[in-house]
Amino acid sequence: MKILQINSSIRGEASTSSKLATNVVERLKTLHPDAELEVRDLTGQPILDASAMGAIFTPAEKRTPAQAERVAVDDATIAQLMAADAVVLGVPLYNLDVPVQLKAWIDAVSRAGVTFRYTEKGPVGLVGNKKVYVALTRGGLYDGSPMDTQKPYLRNFLGFLGMTDVTFIHAEGLAMGEEPARASLERAKGQIEALVA
Repeated sequence: MKILQINSSIRGEASTSSKLATNVVERLKTLHPDAELEVRDLTGQPILDASAMGAIFTPAEKRTPAQAERVAVDDATIAQLMAADAVVLGVPLYNLDVPVQLKAWIDAVSRAGVTFRYTEKGPVGLVGNKKVYVALTRGGLYDGSPMDTQKPYLRNFLGFLGMTDVTFIHAEGLAMGEEPARASLERAKGQIEALVA
């Protein structure tokens, strides 16, 4: 089993979402002791800009060395995702959305003809059915409300690439005082114990 852990917080080792993602991975490794783990920190993920888009749409044999180098970065990102059996995402809420670093990764792995294709009946995901765990952390309480923009977006994106087996783990109210934060983290850890089985 190959596990890909993706940390999207800018807070490094202080990140609660990354710590929860690590808790999921630790639980998975108790169930699959021989699992291989790759951890990807997205803080340096290159964004999709005009030059990157131009490189991707330039035929390989016509790319400049700089274009080939840029495309190779996204190719490696896609290969890493395709090789994983389980994906664990650590996702904090920034201004009612996913972090820009995660959006950059999403742009990198969304490539027509490689990770999805268009058909007469609509898009079809090509990544394959992987188990995905998403550890969400929020300062306020958003789950189940119209303000919860993360879950629908991530569920739609992952499904677009063919990943429909998605489990969300929540730690909310983390900015609402020490006791609510502690209780929420305990609930999230309980979710991990119960759901990762």
